Amino acid sequence: MDLVYAASYKTEKGLLVACCDEECMGRIFREGRLKLAPESKFYGSAVVGLTEAVVLMVGADMLNLVGRKVVDAAINNGLVHPDAVITIAGVPHVQVMKL
Repeated sequence: MDLVYAASYKTEKGLLVACCDEECMGRIFREGRLKLAPESKFYGSAVVGLTEAVVLMVGADMLNLVGRKVVDAAINNGLVHPDAVITIAGVPHVQVMKL
């Protein structure tokens, strides 16, 4: 089963859901001047299955996603447009604010 770290935050602009593929957590990815360093203090310490992560993302107003599995799941479920995704050292990352 594919596992991801997931956290939800209530903000003044709505619900933010942050998810990170399990294998990306705690690693540092650099490409040029860009740096991606997913940490549990933001992406949470709760590990959930990819299906449960998608359920969380569907109910969110904002998304912050790191990793191929979770980003692909968001794209496949119509939550993220593929053109919105950037890669840093080969790792997909996307931030979305739903209108």
